Amino acid sequence: MAAKKEKVPSRIAADNRRARFNYEIGQTFEAGLALTGTEVKSLREGRSNITDSYAGEKDGEMWLYNAYIPEYDQANRFNHMPRRPRKLLLHRREINRLAGAVQREGMTLVPLKIYFNDRGRAKIELAIARGKQLHDKRETAKKRDWGREKARLMRERG
Repeated sequence: MAAKKEKVPSRIAADNRRARFNYEIGQTFEAGLALTGTEVKSLREGRSNITDSYAGEKDGEMWLYNAYIPEYDQANRFNHMPRRPRKLLLHRREINRLAGAVQREGMTLVPLKIYFNDRGRAKIELAIARGKQLHDKRETAKKRDWGREKARLMRERG
């Protein structure tokens, strides 16, 4: 039996680097995005921002809120709204699992990155996350600084 291939995003359009600092990341999911043509073109330019965005359930569907995809310059009157809610394309079982985790356990659905897969489709990586307290953030920063210091010492020693 052949080994299972790891899914590697071919081109990242937007990355939420603060998410790993502000949240404890749990399970991750890949979802499709229902976008208009001008949104796809604007994403390909790579100027979008998902730092303050989140996902939530409404009427049995999952939506991405507050994601900023700027207007496409050449689209004139056919342009889109930059911060409109965007539908996430998930299976019913996944929607139920994500909605249940948010309602029962007090978790948040945080987007980690928007990318284009090898077929050219826009995908979003979502994570079930729990917000960190201030002392957890300090501990994360302390571990990161110690890792840098340790790497510097190892380079100096040989």
